[in-house]
Order: sequence, then structure tokens, then C-alpha cells
Amino acid sequence: MAQTPRITGSRRRGGSQAWWGLLALPAALFMVFFFAWPLGQMIFRSFMDPTPGLDNYVRFAQTPSGVRSLFETLGMSALVTIICAVVGYVYAYAVRFASPRIAAVLLFAVLFPAGVNLLVRTFALQVVLRDTGIINQLLLRIHLISEHLTLIRTETAVALGMTCMLLPYMVLPVYSVMRGINPEYVQAAAGLGARPIVAFARVFLPMSLPGLYAGGLIVFVAGLGFYVVPQLLGDNAGGRFLSQYTADYMAQAEWGYGSAIGTILLLVTLTTLATAARVLKVGEILRQSFGGAR
Repeated sequence: MAQTPRITGSRRRGGSQAWWGLLALPAALFMVFFFAWPLGQMIFRSFMDPTPGLDNYVRFAQTPSGVRSLFETLGMSALVTIICAVVGYVYAYAVRFASPRIAAVLLFAVLFPAGVNLLVRTFALQVVLRDTGIINQLLLRIHLISEHLTLIRTETAVALGMTCMLLPYMVLPVYSVMRGINPEYVQAAAGLGARPIVAFARVFLPMSLPGLYAGGLIVFVAGLGFYVVPQLLGDNAGGRFLSQYTADYMAQAEWGYGSAIGTILLLVTLTTLATAARVLKVGEILRQSFGGAR
């Protein structure tokens, strides 16, 4: 009889947990119907349309422009990740050791643009980079150039646009990890005779690497699927992203081939995440990055 209340309480707790679990059901159904089901349909169609088999994938492998777009996507995403890592780390370091007011302003400067629609920000970059844009007009007025520079419809414009869009996703995890690092560690290294640059390289930098890894993974994976920026700022007659090719063939009603290109992009993304999970221990890195702020 003394154990009866404990059993009843256990049952109540179990029932309560079951009811709480039902709260996740709407989100799970949403993910199934609006995420998993469309992806499954895309993968199925890539093998079945217009004829069953691997014809769509063979066609992609035998198309030079398709293979080139794959390497263009990977290369640009890697380049943007490196740029964001360098700029984002310096920016996060400045925010970490700035006064509270300046740090708030710097964080606002990162977060506010991230809340603006991506299409609006891309059109704003078009205004800045076009032949009659702000940069060209300024350089012409101060007589540094005699004719307009070709800033838009170039790979440089795409890299700049993607960096502007993805930089916040590098700064925030790096800053979060930096906030969790005790400055006394660096001071202790300096007290033991280490020069500032040595104390930074041997103490602070290694401790902040989880944030850099997390930000790099987010930026690289997000860059793989970019469409708006390369479409509006890039040279559409030259290098194109896989996402652009997918949209092009879908618009031409070549559903099977377009689905195959989308599936290849999905496989590249999943391969990147699987490799990062094995090599970098993504779960631990993300926990440190987004749970490191104190």
C-alpha cells in the first residue's frame, strides 16, 4: 500500500508526458506533408520521368554545363564561407571586447539587415553595383576612373551578395562562443610570459573554433541552395548555380531532369552534413556555439 502512490504518480507522469508529446504532432505532420512528401516526390520523379531508370542522372553527368554548375556551386559556397569566416571572426571579436553600448550597436548592425527580406537586400545591392550605381558614380566624380566599372553580373558581385546575406550566420555563433570564454585565461597566459599574439593563438583562438566551425557549416550549406543572389547579380550566360538550373528545367516542364538536378543538390548537402557530423562532431559544436553565451 505504501507503494501505491508512487505507482499512481508514475502513471500520471507517464500520461502527462504522452499528452505533452501530442503537442509535437501538428509540427510533425506539417514537416511530413510540406517537407518530406515533396522531397520524396522529387526523388521519385527524378527516376521515373520520362522513363524509369537513371537516364536523368546520366544526362547530367554527360552535360558539361551541368557538371560545371556543380563545381561552380561548391566553389562559390566555399569562397563565401572563407570570406565570412575571416570577416565574421574579426567582427565578433570586436563585439566581444567592445563596451556594452558599442557592442549593442554592432550587434544591431548585424541583426537588422538579417531581418530584411533577402530579395529587397539583393535589389539594394543592384542599385549599388550597377553601371549607374553609387560606387561608379562616386568614382567618376572624384576622377578615379574614366568609364564605368563592370561590377554587376560578375562572380565578384555574387560573392559580395552572398557574403552580405550570410555574414550574420557566421558572426552570431562565433560571438556566442566567444562570450563563453573567460578573458582571465588569456590574462593568465600573458602573466606567464606569453606575448599577446601568442596568448591569442594558443589560448583564445582554439577555444573559439567551435563557433567558427558551426558558422562555417551553416554558411556553406546555406550557400549551396542560393538562387536569388546569383540570379540577380551573376552572369547568367556564364557560370550558374545548381539551383538556377533546377528552376530553369522546371520552368521548361522537364520535371524529371529538373528533379534529378534538385536531388543531386540535396545529396551534396546531405553529404556535407554527414561528413561534418563525422569529422567535426556537429552536435557538440552546435551545443557550444548556441549554448555558450552566458
